[in-house]
Amino acid sequence: MRIVSGIYRGRRLQPPVNLPVRPTTDFAKEGLFNVLNNIVDYESLSVLDLFSGTGSISFEFLSRGAREVTSVESNHKCVDFIKKTADSFGIQNLKPVKSNAFVFLKHTFATYDLIFADPPYDLEGLENLPDQVLESGLLANDGLFIMEHSARLKHETHPCFEQKRVYGSVNFSFFRKS
Repeated sequence: MRIVSGIYRGRRLQPPVNLPVRPTTDFAKEGLFNVLNNIVDYESLSVLDLFSGTGSISFEFLSRGAREVTSVESNHKCVDFIKKTADSFGIQNLKPVKSNAFVFLKHTFATYDLIFADPPYDLEGLENLPDQVLESGLLANDGLFIMEHSARLKHETHPCFEQKRVYGSVNFSFFRKS
């Protein structure tokens, strides 16, 4: 697993083998960020990375110049790995948070320009996550919510749905809060 672009380009993330994660493939990550390159200004972004796992997506945003990133993960080994990696890269604008993502959505008052979620594909109630995020008050007006999911979830009829991108077995649905 590597950072595909930006100031940390080429750096490898070497998580311990016992982490309970399914990292986004480099192929899918590169495709996602190629789309984002055309629709966001990274340097002005405040990003929330839900279900952050190894923090791969968080580090990708930071590598491209995001103003700040909050990584929310419930597994303490993952949070420790994110903290250690941020320290080794000299990153100051990353805030790792050990919390259940759904609890975080209900009890946080910050606002983010972009929220990314990569939940476990078999998580119960996953089809409701877009509504939970969009109704949480955490996404800024005209903010972007991106959800990684399997092909079985269909969001095209959601009123805030903007687009879907598919990279192999990885699906990204984009939602815009207007």
